[in-house]
Amino acid sequence: MNSITKHLLSLVFVVSVAVIATAQPGWNWGDSVDKAKEKNALYADFVKAENWKAAIGPHSWLLKNTPDLNASIYINGAKIYEGLADNTPDKQQTLEYQAKALEMYDLRIKYFDNEAEVMNRKANTAYKYYKDDQPKYPELYKIFNRAFELNGADFFSSNLVSYMDVIRRYKLTGGEISDEEVFEKYTQITDVIAEQKASGGNADRLDKISEYVDKLLTATVDVDCDFIVEKLGPKFRETKDPKLARKIFALMIQQKCTDNPLAMETAELVIVEAPDYGIAKFIAQKAAADGDKAKAQKYFEQAVELTDDNSKKSEVYLSLARTQSAASKSQARASARRALAFDPSNKEAYVFIGDLYMNSFEECKAGESRVTDRGVFLAAYEMYQKGGDSERMASAKAQFPSIEEIFNENMEEGQSLTVGCWINETVKLERRPAN
Repeated sequence: MNSITKHLLSLVFVVSVAVIATAQPGWNWGDSVDKAKEKNALYADFVKAENWKAAIGPHSWLLKNTPDLNASIYINGAKIYEGLADNTPDKQQTLEYQAKALEMYDLRIKYFDNEAEVMNRKANTAYKYYKDDQPKYPELYKIFNRAFELNGADFFSSNLVSYMDVIRRYKLTGGEISDEEVFEKYTQITDVIAEQKASGGNADRLDKISEYVDKLLTATVDVDCDFIVEKLGPKFRETKDPKLARKIFALMIQQKCTDNPLAMETAELVIVEAPDYGIAKFIAQKAAADGDKAKAQKYFEQAVELTDDNSKKSEVYLSLARTQSAASKSQARASARRALAFDPSNKEAYVFIGDLYMNSFEECKAGESRVTDRGVFLAAYEMYQKGGDSERMASAKAQFPSIEEIFNENMEEGQSLTVGCWINETVKLERRPAN
């Protein structure tokens, strides 16, 4: 190896060592390495001390000369200008600092991408600055739309209420957004709340956020029954979107619009996507009211399967019994007895069975024995007594056989009496009170 070659290799080694010495992962110091490091250290110290004004000089040098130095110059830049905006009495100067703070987010995206996360943060800051500045509402609305579009379920939960409020402010000050679009965005926001909750987010906090978002919706558009049926109904019937169905159904419950057929249509789609005790019970009750006994029974039985609460199971079986009573008293009683099996304290079930007995006199009387025929009232009385209904007990007792009828048929008070027909109960014979 000659002397020239050795010299060249030596130079390469020296340069390589120098590059390694100045290189730092994630940092691009530019052409003036030492000066850039000096300015970076200087402004960083001022930021730590919250000396925002002093930080401007060295920080501005870095923005101009090393704009792709590191994302930290924009993260700290936002801190600098937000700190200045929060502590400057001059209104015009404050507005300028606010604009610079928001510019830091845009520059960070320009040089270091990561737009989704940065827009999340920018939206948070923009809301703080622009929520009471009406001329800025279009810009604020645009910022939140972009942040939400990019993040979806990762949208900051702290921004969810703010987003709905931005929509409200934009809409109520003449922004170009229809009632339907407001509702669509509301639905998207509530879907994100549900997703965050399902993925382990703070349930209590998210529930409160949901409440605020609901209130902001009704403060933005007049969500009455006409709006739901006329504006949202056609879109649901066109798309059959389960998420839209869930929202429409919830609003119809809230606004007491459940007599409209749209409530049943949405409920039947919702329960396919997300089986729910309350919705199954609603469908069953509506079907029963409409005379569709088969559908009512189907959904009452589904409701029972969708709850582990015995009192709810009991309530459902009693509702089922009521739908069955016109067609089959014995079937209705069987359902009422199932209600009692789940909850023996369900007094309404006893009263219901008592009513079945009380109303069976005409169909059950054989006409051979006045005492036996009136056994239905004795059976009814016993059920009313278990149900604690004194008024009905008195009505039943007034229909007991008289002492003369008991004597004439060679019977005695206190003896057992079998009530036939579908009732098939054994009761204790009693007389009705004397007038």
